[in-house]
Amino acid sequence: MAAMSRISHRIGGIAPSATLAVDATAKAMRAAGRDVIGFGAGEPDFPTPDHIVAAAEKACREPRMHRYSPAAGLPELKQAIAEKTARDSGVIVSPSQVLVTNGGKQAVYAAFATLLDPGDEVLLPAPYWTTYPESIRLAGGVPVDVVTGPEAGYRVTVEQLEAARTPRTKVLLFNSPSNPTGAVHTPEEVRAIGRWAEQAGIWVISDEIYEHLVYGETRFASVLAEVPELAERCIIVNGVAKTYAMTGWRVGWLVGPADAVAAATNLQSHATSNVSNVAQAAALAAVAGPLDAVATMRTAFDRRRQTMHRLLSQTPGIRCPLPDGAFYCYPSVRDVLGRTLRGRIPTTSADLCQLILEEAGVAIVPGEAFGTPGFARLSYALSDDDLVKGVSRLSALLAEAA
Repeated sequence: MAAMSRISHRIGGIAPSATLAVDATAKAMRAAGRDVIGFGAGEPDFPTPDHIVAAAEKACREPRMHRYSPAAGLPELKQAIAEKTARDSGVIVSPSQVLVTNGGKQAVYAAFATLLDPGDEVLLPAPYWTTYPESIRLAGGVPVDVVTGPEAGYRVTVEQLEAARTPRTKVLLFNSPSNPTGAVHTPEEVRAIGRWAEQAGIWVISDEIYEHLVYGETRFASVLAEVPELAERCIIVNGVAKTYAMTGWRVGWLVGPADAVAAATNLQSHATSNVSNVAQAAALAAVAGPLDAVATMRTAFDRRRQTMHRLLSQTPGIRCPLPDGAFYCYPSVRDVLGRTLRGRIPTTSADLCQLILEEAGVAIVPGEAFGTPGFARLSYALSDDDLVKGVSRLSALLAEAA
Protein backbone atom coordinates (compact mmCIF):
# COMPACT_ATOMS: atom_id res chain seq x y z
CA MET A 1 0.00 0.00 0.00
CA ALA A 2 1.42 3.37 -1.03
CA ALA A 3 2.32 5.71 1.80
CA MET A 4 -0.10 8.59 2.31
CA SER A 5 1.17 12.12 1.98
CA ARG A 6 1.48 13.94 5.30
CA ILE A 7 0.08 17.10 3.76
CA SER A 8 -2.86 17.07 1.36
CA HIS A 9 -2.04 17.73 -2.28
CA ARG A 10 -4.65 20.48 -2.27
CA ILE A 11 -2.95 22.45 0.51
CA GLY A 12 0.59 21.41 -0.35
CA GLY A 13 0.15 22.89 -3.81
CA ILE A 14 -0.59 26.40 -2.54
CA ALA A 15 2.21 28.89 -3.18
CA PRO A 16 3.07 31.15 -0.25
CA SER A 17 2.21 34.84 -0.55
CA ALA A 18 5.19 36.41 -2.29
CA THR A 19 4.31 39.90 -1.11
CA LEU A 20 4.17 38.84 2.53
CA ALA A 21 7.36 36.83 2.09
CA VAL A 22 9.27 39.83 0.71
CA ASP A 23 7.97 42.02 3.53
CA ALA A 24 8.96 39.42 6.13
CA THR A 25 12.46 39.11 4.62
CA ALA A 26 12.94 42.88 4.72
CA LYS A 27 11.84 43.01 8.36
CA ALA A 28 14.14 40.14 9.28
CA MET A 29 17.09 41.86 7.62
CA ARG A 30 16.33 45.07 9.52
CA ALA A 31 16.17 43.12 12.76
CA ALA A 32 19.62 41.75 11.96
CA GLY A 33 20.98 45.28 11.57
CA ARG A 34 20.72 45.81 7.79
CA ASP A 35 19.45 49.11 6.43
CA VAL A 36 16.63 47.87 4.19
CA ILE A 37 13.99 49.93 2.39
CA GLY A 38 10.88 47.82 1.83
CA PHE A 39 8.60 48.39 -1.15
CA GLY A 40 6.87 45.04 -0.74
CA ALA A 41 3.91 45.50 1.60
CA GLY A 42 0.57 46.58 0.22
CA GLU A 43 -0.69 48.57 3.17
CA PRO A 44 -1.05 52.28 3.97
CA ASP A 45 1.66 53.65 6.25
CA PHE A 46 -0.87 55.78 8.14
CA PRO A 47 -2.47 55.02 11.52
CA THR A 48 -6.11 54.02 11.71
CA PRO A 49 -8.16 57.20 12.36
CA ASP A 50 -8.81 58.02 16.02
CA HIS A 51 -12.61 57.81 15.86
CA ILE A 52 -12.36 54.25 14.54
CA VAL A 53 -9.98 53.20 17.32
CA ALA A 54 -12.28 54.84 19.87
CA ALA A 55 -15.22 52.78 18.58
CA ALA A 56 -13.21 49.60 19.07
CA GLU A 57 -12.23 50.64 22.60
CA LYS A 58 -15.88 51.24 23.43
CA ALA A 59 -16.89 47.88 21.98
CA CYS A 60 -14.35 46.10 24.18
CA ARG A 61 -16.39 47.18 27.22
CA GLU A 62 -19.79 46.14 25.85
CA PRO A 63 -20.84 42.69 27.15
CA ARG A 64 -22.78 41.87 23.97
CA MET A 65 -19.53 42.13 22.03
CA HIS A 66 -18.06 39.39 24.22
CA ARG A 67 -20.44 36.81 22.73
CA TYR A 68 -21.03 35.08 19.43
CA SER A 69 -22.78 37.25 16.86
CA PRO A 70 -24.43 36.31 13.53
CA ALA A 71 -22.02 34.55 11.17
CA ALA A 72 -22.89 36.96 8.35
CA GLY A 73 -21.96 40.02 10.41
CA LEU A 74 -23.42 42.47 12.90
CA PRO A 75 -26.78 43.67 11.52
CA GLU A 76 -25.84 47.31 12.01
CA LEU A 77 -22.59 46.83 10.08
CA LYS A 78 -24.36 45.04 7.21
CA GLN A 79 -26.81 47.93 7.03
CA ALA A 80 -23.95 50.44 6.97
CA ILE A 81 -22.14 48.49 4.24
CA ALA A 82 -25.30 48.47 2.13
CA GLU A 83 -25.58 52.24 2.56
CA LYS A 84 -21.87 52.75 1.85
CA THR A 85 -22.14 50.63 -1.32
CA ALA A 86 -24.96 52.84 -2.58
CA ARG A 87 -23.08 56.02 -1.63
CA ASP A 88 -19.67 55.12 -3.07
CA SER A 89 -20.42 52.66 -5.87
CA GLY A 90 -23.94 53.57 -6.95
CA VAL A 91 -25.09 50.00 -6.34
CA ILE A 92 -28.28 49.41 -4.35
CA VAL A 93 -28.31 46.26 -2.19
CA SER A 94 -30.09 45.11 0.95
CA PRO A 95 -28.29 44.07 4.15
CA SER A 96 -29.28 40.47 3.41
CA GLN A 97 -26.98 40.65 0.38
CA VAL A 98 -23.91 41.39 2.54
CA LEU A 99 -21.49 38.94 4.16
CA VAL A 100 -18.86 40.39 6.52
CA THR A 101 -15.60 38.41 6.27
CA ASN A 102 -12.20 38.20 7.93
CA GLY A 103 -10.58 40.61 5.51
CA GLY A 104 -10.80 40.85 1.75
CA LYS A 105 -8.86 37.61 1.28
CA GLN A 106 -11.58 35.57 2.93
CA ALA A 107 -14.18 37.34 0.81
CA VAL A 108 -12.26 36.43 -2.35
CA TYR A 109 -11.95 32.78 -1.36
CA ALA A 110 -15.58 32.57 -0.21
CA ALA A 111 -16.73 33.93 -3.55
CA PHE A 112 -14.73 31.38 -5.53
CA ALA A 113 -15.67 28.51 -3.21
CA THR A 114 -19.33 29.43 -3.56
CA LEU A 115 -19.35 29.60 -7.36
CA LEU A 116 -16.82 27.06 -8.63
CA ASP A 117 -17.09 23.34 -9.24
CA PRO A 118 -14.00 21.27 -10.15
CA GLY A 119 -12.75 22.22 -13.59
CA ASP A 120 -14.65 25.50 -13.89
CA GLU A 121 -12.47 28.16 -15.49
CA VAL A 122 -11.88 31.69 -14.23
CA LEU A 123 -10.61 34.39 -16.58
CA LEU A 124 -7.84 36.13 -14.68
CA PRO A 125 -6.37 39.31 -16.19
CA ALA A 126 -2.64 39.40 -15.52
CA PRO A 127 -0.74 40.94 -13.81
CA TYR A 128 -2.95 39.81 -10.93
CA TRP A 129 -2.87 39.91 -7.15
CA THR A 130 -0.91 36.88 -6.02
CA THR A 131 -3.78 35.43 -3.95
CA TYR A 132 -6.29 35.15 -6.81
CA PRO A 133 -4.96 32.04 -8.59
CA GLU A 134 -4.33 30.22 -5.32
CA SER A 135 -7.91 30.86 -4.15
CA ILE A 136 -9.23 29.69 -7.51
CA ARG A 137 -7.27 26.43 -7.36
CA LEU A 138 -8.16 25.85 -3.73
CA ALA A 139 -11.83 26.12 -4.71
CA GLY A 140 -11.32 23.54 -7.47
CA GLY A 141 -11.25 26.00 -10.33
CA VAL A 142 -8.77 26.60 -13.14
CA PRO A 143 -7.25 30.08 -13.53
CA VAL A 144 -6.90 31.17 -17.16
CA ASP A 145 -4.41 34.02 -17.47
CA VAL A 146 -5.31 36.86 -19.82
CA VAL A 147 -2.05 38.80 -20.03
CA THR A 148 -2.01 42.58 -20.44
CA GLY A 149 1.04 44.78 -20.85
CA PRO A 150 2.32 48.28 -20.14
CA GLU A 151 1.64 49.30 -23.74
CA ALA A 152 -2.10 49.00 -23.00
CA GLY A 153 -1.76 50.45 -19.52
CA TYR A 154 -2.32 46.93 -18.11
CA ARG A 155 -6.04 47.17 -18.98
CA VAL A 156 -7.73 44.07 -20.35
CA THR A 157 -10.01 44.30 -23.39
CA VAL A 158 -13.24 42.58 -24.34
CA GLU A 159 -11.45 41.08 -27.34
CA GLN A 160 -8.84 39.43 -25.10
CA LEU A 161 -11.50 38.07 -22.76
CA GLU A 162 -13.59 36.67 -25.60
CA ALA A 163 -10.51 34.98 -27.11
CA ALA A 164 -9.82 33.27 -23.76
CA ARG A 165 -13.42 32.18 -23.10
CA THR A 166 -14.29 28.48 -23.44
CA PRO A 167 -17.38 26.38 -22.64
CA ARG A 168 -15.82 25.84 -19.17
CA THR A 169 -15.58 29.57 -18.38
CA LYS A 170 -17.79 30.45 -15.41
CA VAL A 171 -16.23 33.55 -13.82
CA LEU A 172 -14.28 36.68 -14.69
CA LEU A 173 -12.18 38.13 -11.89
CA PHE A 174 -12.08 41.90 -12.37
CA ASN A 175 -9.91 44.25 -10.30
CA SER A 176 -9.93 48.00 -10.95
CA PRO A 177 -8.08 49.91 -9.52
CA SER A 178 -5.57 47.11 -9.80
CA ASN A 179 -3.08 45.47 -7.52
CA PRO A 180 -0.25 45.18 -8.65
CA THR A 181 -0.31 47.66 -11.54
CA GLY A 182 -2.39 50.61 -10.35
CA ALA A 183 -4.34 50.41 -13.62
CA VAL A 184 -7.88 51.84 -13.62
CA HIS A 185 -10.35 50.96 -16.36
CA THR A 186 -12.41 53.84 -17.66
CA PRO A 187 -16.18 53.78 -17.08
CA GLU A 188 -16.63 53.02 -20.77
CA GLU A 189 -14.24 50.06 -20.58
CA VAL A 190 -15.93 48.77 -17.42
CA ARG A 191 -19.32 49.06 -19.12
CA ALA A 192 -18.12 47.16 -22.19
CA ILE A 193 -16.63 44.36 -20.08
CA GLY A 194 -19.76 44.11 -17.95
CA ARG A 195 -22.01 43.93 -20.99
CA TRP A 196 -19.79 41.27 -22.53
CA ALA A 197 -19.98 39.18 -19.34
CA GLU A 198 -23.76 39.60 -19.15
CA GLN A 199 -24.20 38.51 -22.76
CA ALA A 200 -21.78 35.60 -22.30
CA GLY A 201 -23.69 34.43 -19.22
CA ILE A 202 -20.67 34.35 -16.91
CA TRP A 203 -20.21 35.61 -13.36
CA VAL A 204 -18.08 38.62 -12.47
CA ILE A 205 -16.23 38.84 -9.15
CA SER A 206 -15.24 42.49 -8.88
CA ASP A 207 -12.56 43.37 -6.32
CA GLU A 208 -13.13 47.05 -5.57
CA ILE A 209 -11.04 47.48 -2.44
CA TYR A 210 -9.01 50.36 -3.94
CA GLU A 211 -12.10 52.28 -5.09
CA HIS A 212 -11.16 55.51 -3.27
CA LEU A 213 -7.51 55.53 -4.32
CA VAL A 214 -7.63 57.10 -7.78
CA TYR A 215 -5.74 60.20 -8.89
CA GLY A 216 -6.03 63.21 -11.15
CA GLU A 217 -9.02 63.07 -13.48
CA THR A 218 -9.34 59.29 -13.15
CA ARG A 219 -12.73 58.06 -11.98
CA PHE A 220 -13.58 54.74 -10.35
CA ALA A 221 -16.50 52.82 -11.87
CA SER A 222 -18.19 49.77 -10.34
CA VAL A 223 -19.10 47.16 -12.91
CA LEU A 224 -22.50 46.58 -11.31
CA ALA A 225 -23.34 50.28 -11.38
CA GLU A 226 -22.38 50.43 -15.05
CA VAL A 227 -24.25 47.23 -15.96
CA PRO A 228 -27.15 46.65 -13.52
CA GLU A 229 -28.25 43.69 -15.63
CA LEU A 230 -25.39 41.74 -14.04
CA ALA A 231 -27.04 41.87 -10.60
CA GLU A 232 -27.79 38.13 -10.50
CA ARG A 233 -24.28 37.15 -11.58
CA CYS A 234 -21.98 39.64 -9.88
CA ILE A 235 -20.20 39.56 -6.52
CA ILE A 236 -18.43 42.69 -5.27
CA VAL A 237 -15.51 42.24 -2.85
CA ASN A 238 -14.41 45.13 -0.66
CA GLY A 239 -13.18 46.00 2.83
CA VAL A 240 -11.84 48.64 5.17
CA ALA A 241 -8.15 47.77 4.85
CA LYS A 242 -6.97 50.24 2.21
CA THR A 243 -9.46 53.10 2.49
CA TYR A 244 -9.18 53.49 6.27
CA ALA A 245 -5.63 52.18 6.92
CA MET A 246 -7.02 49.11 8.67
CA THR A 247 -5.10 46.19 7.15
CA GLY A 248 -4.55 44.57 10.55
CA TRP A 249 -8.18 44.80 11.67
CA ARG A 250 -9.21 42.09 9.17
CA VAL A 251 -12.66 43.17 8.09
CA GLY A 252 -13.85 42.74 4.53
CA TRP A 253 -17.11 41.83 2.87
CA LEU A 254 -18.77 40.54 -0.23
CA VAL A 255 -22.00 41.79 -1.76
CA GLY A 256 -24.01 39.73 -4.22
CA PRO A 257 -27.20 37.90 -5.09
CA ALA A 258 -29.11 36.64 -2.05
CA ASP A 259 -28.64 32.93 -2.84
CA ALA A 260 -24.88 33.27 -3.38
CA VAL A 261 -24.49 35.30 -0.18
CA ALA A 262 -26.54 32.75 1.77
CA ALA A 263 -24.31 29.94 0.50
CA ALA A 264 -21.13 31.86 1.34
CA THR A 265 -22.55 32.61 4.79
CA ASN A 266 -23.17 28.90 5.34
CA LEU A 267 -19.53 28.23 4.45
CA GLN A 268 -18.32 30.91 6.85
CA SER A 269 -20.54 29.59 9.65
CA HIS A 270 -18.48 26.40 9.60
CA ALA A 271 -15.09 27.92 8.75
CA THR A 272 -14.78 30.85 11.17
CA SER A 273 -18.19 31.88 12.51
CA ASN A 274 -18.44 35.65 13.01
CA VAL A 275 -15.67 38.15 12.45
CA SER A 276 -14.29 39.66 15.68
CA ASN A 277 -17.04 41.86 17.10
CA VAL A 278 -14.55 44.52 18.19
CA ALA A 279 -13.14 44.74 14.67
CA GLN A 280 -16.67 44.90 13.26
CA ALA A 281 -17.46 47.81 15.59
CA ALA A 282 -14.38 49.59 14.27
CA ALA A 283 -15.44 48.87 10.68
CA LEU A 284 -18.89 50.28 11.42
CA ALA A 285 -17.35 53.55 12.58
CA ALA A 286 -15.23 53.56 9.42
CA VAL A 287 -17.87 52.95 6.75
CA ALA A 288 -20.51 55.09 8.47
CA GLY A 289 -18.11 57.95 9.11
CA PRO A 290 -16.41 60.62 6.99
CA LEU A 291 -13.84 60.03 4.26
CA ASP A 292 -11.47 62.71 5.55
CA ALA A 293 -8.72 60.21 6.33
CA VAL A 294 -8.67 58.71 2.86
CA ALA A 295 -8.59 62.20 1.33
CA THR A 296 -5.43 62.92 3.34
CA MET A 297 -3.88 59.60 2.32
CA ARG A 298 -4.81 60.11 -1.31
CA THR A 299 -3.01 63.45 -1.41
CA ALA A 300 0.14 61.85 0.01
CA PHE A 301 -0.09 58.82 -2.28
CA ASP A 302 -0.56 61.03 -5.32
CA ARG A 303 2.60 62.95 -4.49
CA ARG A 304 4.56 59.73 -3.92
CA ARG A 305 3.13 58.18 -7.08
CA GLN A 306 4.49 60.99 -9.18
CA THR A 307 7.84 60.97 -7.39
CA MET A 308 8.29 57.23 -7.80
CA HIS A 309 7.27 57.29 -11.44
CA ARG A 310 9.70 60.14 -12.18
CA LEU A 311 12.60 58.39 -10.46
CA LEU A 312 11.87 55.02 -12.05
CA SER A 313 11.55 56.62 -15.49
CA GLN A 314 15.06 58.02 -15.05
CA THR A 315 16.45 54.59 -14.10
CA PRO A 316 18.45 52.74 -16.79
CA GLY A 317 16.65 49.65 -18.09
CA ILE A 318 13.31 50.47 -16.43
CA ARG A 319 10.06 51.26 -18.24
CA CYS A 320 7.07 52.21 -16.12
CA PRO A 321 3.63 53.62 -17.00
CA LEU A 322 2.19 56.18 -14.60
CA PRO A 323 -0.38 54.34 -12.43
CA ASP A 324 -3.83 55.90 -12.06
CA GLY A 325 -4.88 54.18 -8.84
CA ALA A 326 -4.02 52.06 -5.78
CA PHE A 327 -0.48 52.62 -4.44
CA TYR A 328 1.81 50.60 -6.70
CA CYS A 329 4.13 51.08 -9.65
CA TYR A 330 4.68 48.06 -11.88
CA PRO A 331 7.73 48.65 -14.09
CA SER A 332 9.23 46.37 -16.69
CA VAL A 333 12.76 45.25 -15.80
CA ARG A 334 13.24 43.10 -18.89
CA ASP A 335 15.92 45.37 -20.34
CA VAL A 336 18.12 44.72 -17.30
CA LEU A 337 17.92 40.93 -17.48
CA GLY A 338 20.85 39.08 -18.97
CA ARG A 339 23.26 41.91 -18.21
CA THR A 340 26.17 41.71 -15.76
CA LEU A 341 25.54 43.37 -12.41
CA ARG A 342 27.96 43.13 -9.50
CA GLY A 343 29.53 40.04 -11.04
CA ARG A 344 26.18 38.28 -11.54
CA ILE A 345 23.86 37.88 -14.51
CA PRO A 346 20.22 37.85 -13.45
CA THR A 347 18.08 36.06 -16.04
CA THR A 348 14.69 36.42 -14.35
CA SER A 349 12.97 39.19 -12.45
CA ALA A 350 13.08 36.95 -9.37
CA ASP A 351 16.88 36.75 -9.72
CA LEU A 352 17.10 40.50 -10.15
CA CYS A 353 14.91 41.29 -7.14
CA GLN A 354 17.04 39.02 -4.97
CA LEU A 355 20.20 40.74 -6.21
CA ILE A 356 18.69 44.17 -5.54
CA LEU A 357 17.78 43.13 -2.00
CA GLU A 358 21.24 41.77 -1.26
CA GLU A 359 23.30 44.48 -2.96
CA ALA A 360 21.21 47.62 -2.44
CA GLY A 361 19.11 46.76 0.59
CA VAL A 362 15.89 47.43 -1.38
CA ALA A 363 13.00 44.95 -1.21
CA ILE A 364 10.67 44.76 -4.22
CA VAL A 365 8.39 41.95 -5.41
CA PRO A 366 9.21 40.11 -8.66
CA GLY A 367 6.66 39.86 -11.45
CA GLU A 368 6.62 36.06 -11.20
CA ALA A 369 4.36 36.53 -8.15
CA PHE A 370 1.81 38.35 -10.31
CA GLY A 371 1.84 36.13 -13.37
CA THR A 372 4.12 38.29 -15.54
CA PRO A 373 7.86 37.56 -15.29
CA GLY A 374 10.10 40.42 -16.32
CA PHE A 375 8.36 42.98 -14.14
CA ALA A 376 8.41 44.06 -10.49
CA ARG A 377 6.02 45.71 -8.07
CA LEU A 378 6.97 48.62 -5.84
CA SER A 379 4.51 50.00 -3.30
CA TYR A 380 4.67 53.74 -2.65
CA ALA A 381 2.88 53.35 0.69
CA LEU A 382 5.95 54.44 2.64
CA SER A 383 7.43 57.76 3.71
CA ASP A 384 8.58 60.25 1.08
CA ASP A 385 12.14 60.15 2.39
CA ASP A 386 12.36 56.36 2.34
CA LEU A 387 10.79 56.28 -1.12
CA VAL A 388 13.41 58.61 -2.58
CA LYS A 389 16.20 56.86 -0.71
CA GLY A 390 15.11 53.41 -1.84
CA VAL A 391 14.51 54.21 -5.52
CA SER A 392 17.77 56.17 -5.66
CA ARG A 393 19.65 53.12 -4.36
CA LEU A 394 17.88 50.98 -6.96
CA SER A 395 18.74 53.40 -9.75
CA ALA A 396 22.39 53.61 -8.72
CA LEU A 397 22.70 49.83 -8.71
CA LEU A 398 21.03 49.31 -12.07
CA ALA A 399 23.19 52.01 -13.62
CA GLU A 400 26.11 49.60 -13.13
CA ALA A 401 24.56 46.94 -15.42
CA ALA A 402 26.75 46.17 -18.40
